[in-house]
Amino acid sequence: MIRLMRTPLLDHIKEIDDVRRLSEADLPQLANELRMATISAVSKTGGHLGAGLGVVELTVALHYVFSTPEDRLIWDVGHQAYPHKILTGRRDRIESLRQKGGLSGFTKRSESAFDPFGAGHSSTSISAGLGMAVASDMQGIPRNVIAVIGDGAMSAGMAYEAMNNAGTSNNRLIVILNDNDMSISQPVGAMSSYLSRLITSQPYHSIRDLMREVASHFPAEIERTARRAKDAARDLMGANSVFSQLGFTHIGPIDGHDMAHLLPVLKNLRDSRSQGPVLVHVVTEKGHGHPFAGPSAEKYHAVPKFDIITGTQQKSGGNLPSYTSVFANSLIAAAEIDPKIVAITAAMLSGTGLDKVKARFPSRVFDVGIAEQHAVTFAAGLACEGMKPFCALYSTFLQRGYDQLVHDVAVQNLPVRFAIDRAGLVGADGATHAGVYDLAYLSCLPNMVIMCPSDEAELVHMVATAAAYNDGPSALRYPRGEGFGCAIPEAGEILEIGKGRILREGSDVAILSLGTRLGAVSEAADRLDDDGISVTVADARFAKPLDMDLIDQLAINHKALLIVEEGSPGGFAAYVMTYLGNAGHLDGGLKARALCLPDVFIDHDSQQGQLAFAGVDCDGIYVAARKVIPKPSAKTASPKPKKTSAGKS
Repeated sequence: MIRLMRTPLLDHIKEIDDVRRLSEADLPQLANELRMATISAVSKTGGHLGAGLGVVELTVALHYVFSTPEDRLIWDVGHQAYPHKILTGRRDRIESLRQKGGLSGFTKRSESAFDPFGAGHSSTSISAGLGMAVASDMQGIPRNVIAVIGDGAMSAGMAYEAMNNAGTSNNRLIVILNDNDMSISQPVGAMSSYLSRLITSQPYHSIRDLMREVASHFPAEIERTARRAKDAARDLMGANSVFSQLGFTHIGPIDGHDMAHLLPVLKNLRDSRSQGPVLVHVVTEKGHGHPFAGPSAEKYHAVPKFDIITGTQQKSGGNLPSYTSVFANSLIAAAEIDPKIVAITAAMLSGTGLDKVKARFPSRVFDVGIAEQHAVTFAAGLACEGMKPFCALYSTFLQRGYDQLVHDVAVQNLPVRFAIDRAGLVGADGATHAGVYDLAYLSCLPNMVIMCPSDEAELVHMVATAAAYNDGPSALRYPRGEGFGCAIPEAGEILEIGKGRILREGSDVAILSLGTRLGAVSEAADRLDDDGISVTVADARFAKPLDMDLIDQLAINHKALLIVEEGSPGGFAAYVMTYLGNAGHLDGGLKARALCLPDVFIDHDSQQGQLAFAGVDCDGIYVAARKVIPKPSAKTASPKPKKTSAGKS
């Protein structure tokens, strides 16, 4: 249980200079108040809580010591930026976090000068920070650039690419390694704190530079001995690490929750005249200071709205199974039958449902960390040797492995199965996490099979189909959230590749739906039927290969054809329109319309709000149909359209 507390210090923080006017003795209290304000805000909005709680002291210390925003402070991923937003003039809007028209759940350049680089995906901060440091030096602007990156994000190859580049430069870049899990160095203690202060101090650098100058005048043998002695001394101070080998001055570890440890080190770095990159290893606890008992395994990584007094979390609106859980159960069923089925994910074991699969088959599930490129090529290697890999990634993260998907999977026609979770719009996480591009970037690849279930039952069938399909790469994409509540079959049926189905037969307008937009299409069809407009509803099932016989049938027998998908321009609808044109269907009177997402980055909102904005909800589909068929059919007395459970293509 939490006791509500007053925030007298935080209440007086109107601008960042107000923080710097405080005494160092006041900073622990400010941190406590900031932690409570963060908890209070997230209790009302939901969001990523644990990461922010873990860096409260670090956030206060960084803004206290450095001259932000003139000095650039970059938060990797952005999950931990809520306290940063509160301190930097956005407290009055913090309860709009992740809401329509409100603050982003991540750092965003258009939101504040204190957000010098937008985030959402991990492991970008060091690259961006080095770019800013080089640009500042080239323009003669003296500034510090600080990149805060977590130990999890350090598993991505991009972080090491950036460090390898930075280590050979002479630019001022400070990397804060926020270690909240792995404990990759010695335990934090007084000696470590002392040595960190010593390494960053000006006397140390002065002595080091003096000795380097003196040693350079020694005979070669003595110089080599002196250099070895210097290196040995640095090793004793904790610098013998992969970071020092990459050219960074390695400091730490230090206690990230102790101002007495943080402030002297950061001040020394601020005041140092030395050049070159520095890495400060700061140890924190994710979810630090969370007042409620029983933390989750992910330390409150993401939470729904909750009661600020008791901590009771708000339950979701329904009790329907999620697409993620249906996928996991279906994969378990397939793996029970076929011992060659394995699964790979990239630091999203529970998010993709593979934690359930791992519990049943611990040796057949691989979490490779934040390393999507490796995940894809690792899956390709497994496929080369006769295994049946399912590479389960969020749509927005699969983008990171696209070169590998093309070069290592598609070109070689390897049977890697891509289970693409969070396909489509994702609501409060906004544009950075929207899974709306996969249809476009997958459909253009030869040999690719792309399945899009319209409901939970179809997902079961498509997992079975993917498991059986071994002639090349395949993908099945499904959205975030709950299904429709349809009956889930005990076993999946293997579908005919590239064949759709007609669910409802009419004569005026045909609507070809892909994926879970089928529910909204069916509702719109009911409304059109009430208007006297006869509607055919077809479920494409496959984005690729196209069911050309089905498309021919729809084009020939109707006055208008609407193609509906929850994807970007250039995806399924574009391919259907291309086929319609090349087949001559557009040469006559057929009215064809593509209902896909608009060519903009859709900001954070509820999923339904985003779908309405895009015009692919029930209302949008209905309006689009009425525009192409403004008047009902003359045969208004004709029988109601025939509905089928699984029509034929």
